[in-house]
Amino acid sequence: MTAVLLATCKELPSGDEEGESLSAALRRRGIEPRWQVWDDPATHWDALTVVRSTWDYAARRDQFLRWAASVPVLENPYPLIAWNSDKGYLADLSAQGVATVPTEFVPPGEQVRYPDAREWVVKPSVGAGSRGVGRFADRTAAGEHVRALHDAGRTAMVQPYLDDVDTVGETALIYLDGRFSHAVEKGPMLARHGVHAVEHADLFVAERITARAPTDAERALADEVVRALTSRVGTAPLYARIDLLPAPEGPVLVELEITEPSLFLLFDEDAADRFAAAIAARA
Repeated sequence: MTAVLLATCKELPSGDEEGESLSAALRRRGIEPRWQVWDDPATHWDALTVVRSTWDYAARRDQFLRWAASVPVLENPYPLIAWNSDKGYLADLSAQGVATVPTEFVPPGEQVRYPDAREWVVKPSVGAGSRGVGRFADRTAAGEHVRALHDAGRTAMVQPYLDDVDTVGETALIYLDGRFSHAVEKGPMLARHGVHAVEHADLFVAERITARAPTDAERALADEVVRALTSRVGTAPLYARIDLLPAPEGPVLVELEITEPSLFLLFDEDAADRFAAAIAARA
C-alpha cells in the first residue's frame, strides 16, 4: 500500500479533529496515512509529505522552513510555504490587484501608521490560530500591543476593523487541487478590546463555524487568488483556504492559508473524499 506522510505537531500526534476523517478517506483509496511530527528527528520523510496540523511552527518559523526545505516531496511545496508563512504575502497580492484588507506592516523600530478607521486589528505577521491578535478602538492600547509584538521581535500588522463581520461573519472558501470544494462561515472572534496574549498557551483560538454557500462575488475573488497562486509556482496548490471579510466595496482577502490550515472537512460530507482523491493523484 502506498504511504503518505501527514505532518503534524507533537500536541496533535494524530492530526486535528478532521484527521480521522482524512485518514479513513485515504485508506479507501489504497493510501496508508502516517501521521508524523514535523520536528521529530527520527522521522525519514521518504514519501509524499502533506503539511497538515503543524500549528506550533509560528514560534519557530526558521526551523520549520529548514525542515520544509529538506523534505524531498512536499505539498504544499516549499516555495509556497516559505512565502505564505509570513503575512507579508498580502502586500504581494495587493500589488497584483487582488482586493485585500488595507494593511500597514510595522517592523520592530518603526512607527505605527493607522489606517483611517474607528477601530483597528493588530496582529503579528507570523502567526497561526489567531494568537496575538487584538481589536482596539484606542490608539494608545493598540500601540501598546504593537510594542509587545516588537518586544518579542515580531513585525506587527495594523488593519482597519471591518464592522460588517460582526453581522455577516467571515467566509472561508476551501480549494482542493485548484478547484472549489466547500465553504464555511467563521463567526466574529474579536470582542472590542479583546486581546489574546502575544504568546498564547494554546495552539489556536476557538472559532464558531457553520457551513456556508459563498456569494458569486466571494467565488470570483477566491478564484482570482487561486489563479495568482497557480501562476506563482506553475501548478495549482494541493489545498488552499481563502478567508474573506465583507467590506462596503465587496469582499476582501484577510488571510490566505496554504501552509497548515484547518480545511473544515467535517462541514461537507464529501470534502474528505475530495481531499483524499487530490492527495492520491499526487502520490
